[in-house]
Amino acid sequence: MGSLTAAQRSVRFRLHPAERRVILFLGDVVAATAALGISIYWWGQIDWLDFSWEFLFQRIPPWFWLMPLVWLILNVELYDIRRAGRRRETIKGVAIAATISLFLYVFVFFLSQRDLPRRGVITFIVFAALLMTAWRFTYIGVFTAPEFLRRVVIVGAGRAGSTLAKVVREMWPPPFYLVGLIDDDPAKRNTTVEGYPVLGGCETLMTTLEKHRISDVIFAISGEMSPEMFQALLQAEEEGVEVTTMASMYEELMGRVPIFLLRSDWILRSFVDQAHANGFYELIKRLLDIVGGLVGVLILMMAFPFIALAITLESGRPVIYTQSRLGKNGREYKIIKFRTMREAFDEEGRPLPDEQRITRVGRILRKSHLDELPQFINVLRGEMSLVGPRAERSELVNELQGKVPFYRARLLVKPGITGWAQINFGYATTVEDTAVKLEHDLYYIKRRNLLLDFIILLRTFGTVVGFRGQ
Repeated sequence: MGSLTAAQRSVRFRLHPAERRVILFLGDVVAATAALGISIYWWGQIDWLDFSWEFLFQRIPPWFWLMPLVWLILNVELYDIRRAGRRRETIKGVAIAATISLFLYVFVFFLSQRDLPRRGVITFIVFAALLMTAWRFTYIGVFTAPEFLRRVVIVGAGRAGSTLAKVVREMWPPPFYLVGLIDDDPAKRNTTVEGYPVLGGCETLMTTLEKHRISDVIFAISGEMSPEMFQALLQAEEEGVEVTTMASMYEELMGRVPIFLLRSDWILRSFVDQAHANGFYELIKRLLDIVGGLVGVLILMMAFPFIALAITLESGRPVIYTQSRLGKNGREYKIIKFRTMREAFDEEGRPLPDEQRITRVGRILRKSHLDELPQFINVLRGEMSLVGPRAERSELVNELQGKVPFYRARLLVKPGITGWAQINFGYATTVEDTAVKLEHDLYYIKRRNLLLDFIILLRTFGTVVGFRGQ
């Protein structure tokens, strides 16, 4: 079979998600830097009547130069490729970042004893929002066009392949252009899977790749693979086509581990090794937990009188409640939270559903996550971390591990006040919801690092400020 070099040249500009994030980041840096320049120039024109180098060195405080960095950090959620491709999500994300920026400035303004540059800060926020929105709209118009999408086929039209095809079909904008599927089963030839055609088997794989100018192959065969298919995939890799597993692509697209598509021995074969973090990460994470716990307890001390008074006035005491939860390696501990529900029973003496027992103050506390402030005490004790899976009761864990595959694997790390599942999904009310949350938890446990922890904390801050809790 001839080389695919010529075909590959035609797709050299098609971008991977990681490459898209780099482009987004570089454009955001340019937009934020331009906003900084405009704000300094405008500020200098008003205050000094004429912009000058003297103004730059004498008037501008050192922290003002860091505003583009702060702005980029506040927009960290917009580096999710799915969000980045939607105009509505872009406007929402930029608006939230601008609101938080203004809130932080007002907070510092009232605490500071010095005169702060109101004009410069407001100008920066306005132009950073406008320029970044303009850049993101340009990105959506240009880099989500078909010319920049990877061209992909899925090898395997069974359960795994059809699941991934469904994910791609339901995503907008699409992460790549899915041309079709490849399968050796004669019964699947000339059929469609989730609207995508089955293009043939291993004997026509190389011809299909060249004809459709395929840049990537996603391997989605769960069972035994024929020697002929194995050789065809090796040849495709040698010809410059990128071969990726279905599980890896699912994780990249969804930020979740596909637990229902994994073998029962996956925990021992793959996950356990990946779940062990290095000692340096564990040391730094514990130090950050201590620092974050101290800050959290300080905030708790300031907020406690007001929250306690509100709870007491509406529903009496107690203000705080404790409950047994499972920590790392299944060790039990007492979690500490503000009480958000009242005792209420039906005519037969059974407790009413949680939704009917939540108090008005409790609903506000949950929306703002302020009910979880006392958990910083658990963090200082070493029972919890700032970031990790949600802590659950032992009886619930025992029940769910019989219904959801690999459920107990979430106990390999400390539970957290916030986590990857909490910011991406929220509360689970059904077994199906619990399975989705577990997929997020396992994704975090596999890939946890300081950068991911930092991103989760930033997104949690945006959730709290935006009152998007549950």
